[in-house]
Amino acid sequence: MMAAPLEVLLSSDSGSQLWNCTVFDPHSGSSLLSYRGGNSGARSLTVLGGEYLLSAQLGKNFINVWELQRKDQLQQKIVCPGVVTCLSASPNGLFLAAGVAEAIYLWEVCTGKLLSVLSRHYQDVTCLKFTDDSSHFVSGGKDNLALVWSLSSVVQLDVSHAPEPRHIMSRHSLPITDLHCGLMGAQARVATASLDQTVKVWELSSGELLLSILFDVEIMSVTFDPAEYFVFCGGSDGNIFQVSLCSQSLGREKSFQSDGEGNQVFKGHRNMVTCLSVSMDGTLLLSGSHDETVRLWDIQSKQSIRCLTHKGPVTNAIITPAPANMFLPDSRPTVPLPRFSRHVHASESDGGEPGEVYVRLRLHTQEEEETYLQKADTLNSLMNAMTDKSVFGDGENTKVRIAELEEEVQTLKKMNKDLYDFSSQLLTKPT
Repeated sequence: MMAAPLEVLLSSDSGSQLWNCTVFDPHSGSSLLSYRGGNSGARSLTVLGGEYLLSAQLGKNFINVWELQRKDQLQQKIVCPGVVTCLSASPNGLFLAAGVAEAIYLWEVCTGKLLSVLSRHYQDVTCLKFTDDSSHFVSGGKDNLALVWSLSSVVQLDVSHAPEPRHIMSRHSLPITDLHCGLMGAQARVATASLDQTVKVWELSSGELLLSILFDVEIMSVTFDPAEYFVFCGGSDGNIFQVSLCSQSLGREKSFQSDGEGNQVFKGHRNMVTCLSVSMDGTLLLSGSHDETVRLWDIQSKQSIRCLTHKGPVTNAIITPAPANMFLPDSRPTVPLPRFSRHVHASESDGGEPGEVYVRLRLHTQEEEETYLQKADTLNSLMNAMTDKSVFGDGENTKVRIAELEEEVQTLKKMNKDLYDFSSQLLTKPT
């Protein structure tokens, strides 16, 4: 057995009787874990704070919750006022957002309080994504609109005014099927896919349209690679279109044609492609389809390197950094999940006055924030501890891995020192 993977594939389908979602190793394709109980709705599988796995029950009004390392039992069900159409946890683990019909429900994770119900969409919300710094989230709906929300404006004290979206992106002419937020926090770019056969790329900070790409088919899913060289678009015909964002001939609007400039097609799925995800290093593309398969592609060669069969149409497929707790059977979440309330400012018996907001940091963020070096050291010692236990693999392999990690830590230390020297030179330079 090899060392725990750095990234894992998570996928779910609407037909499996045995389990809800499965964790695969991207390099071997072997199934590592599966979580039991119910089926996940599309765009609703999310990892909360590296400790819990959440997913909306297909066609029902509740959210399933598992502790990451206790896969056999559902820990709790969060009951919602209606069928949950999409679900997303903020990357910092502090907030949870769900689409219920045309409204967005936002909870504070540490207290379980429902902070806000946002009703600015005119029809069902189809997708929700947070920015990587958790400062904003974007919602897309069947009303053809994508809305950008600033989290701080939504978590506000004034109950008399309904929060307004920061931007309303209204250039699609048919329902939005999927959206993706790039990196860089509030400076991110956002891609939206629609039944109007276009994918549009927007600037989050201004809400401006940067690029519109027209296809011959409806587009059901969209994602960038981490460097944003490409946007990948999943068609209703099973094709995946790769569009270069760096080509010389890029105008505001373009029609897709495959060419030598990085505009290519991945062929293999036999039905609509509903989910797309790219690995951290930008080399692998993961796709899930209604043809009941999940495929892993090598982006460089456009070859399908793995095909994982499922029991029904695939509802979620994501590549994600492997949370440490996933492979440590004895670990437990540092913070138990509270009961999530169903009403904004629940009755006084819940404690707290209406309009009151708790600022309650999670337990492990109350100490002083660790530096990157401390994190690297902690990671190194954690990996050593794990490999010492011989949880994974033979001794020889682990020694090599430890050597690699130690080298990595040294490199990080050197980079940190160089950065420090450089910035101190800048700061002390006489003007």
